[in-house]
Amino acid sequence: MIEEQAGTIAQSDRSGEGAETIEAIRAEIGNCTRCPLHAQGRTQIVHSTGNFNAELMFVGEAPGADEDIKGEPFVGRAGQLLTKIIEAIGLKREEVFIGNINRCRPPGNRQPLPEEASVCRPYLLREVEVIKPKVIVVLGAHAAHNLLEVKTPISKLRGQFHDYFGTKVMPTFHPAYLLRDPHKKKEVWEDMKMVRDLLRTM
Repeated sequence: MIEEQAGTIAQSDRSGEGAETIEAIRAEIGNCTRCPLHAQGRTQIVHSTGNFNAELMFVGEAPGADEDIKGEPFVGRAGQLLTKIIEAIGLKREEVFIGNINRCRPPGNRQPLPEEASVCRPYLLREVEVIKPKVIVVLGAHAAHNLLEVKTPISKLRGQFHDYFGTKVMPTFHPAYLLRDPHKKKEVWEDMKMVRDLLRTM
């Protein structure tokens, strides 16, 4: 269970009580020095943010340069595209919860190393337990592999729901990848329509 992986945390309902618990997680992280990324040029820790009562949660890979400066996930070009994706399924960005596998920017925007991701992962799992989203969308192969603990290519993971301790998970391509290969937008749209339709039935 998640509790076994990340430690037992205070339970919350969907009335907003989770806000204090999220703040407790952030306080515990503090000015984290648990992995080498803290000394490799990060400006600040980029915490998850959004609606504490969200039914939909997005999980990306790691902050980029814009996120490192502003201290919020998905605020650069990829973030702008993510906002459009959210709005395309009839939601507002303020209605969802958004985070990353890693909270510190890796040098050169490289993917986090396994030992770096393993430090941040328990905090993400605790946030999932607090928020209790009905659906999680994981953006990109790195995020999908870390959350689901699989090595299957993202091209084979996407297009279908996976189960994560009772929560439905939809892996899809990262918005940054879509900026490099716009032809993949059609596949992401198919994935997001499945997410939208499932949420309407829950």
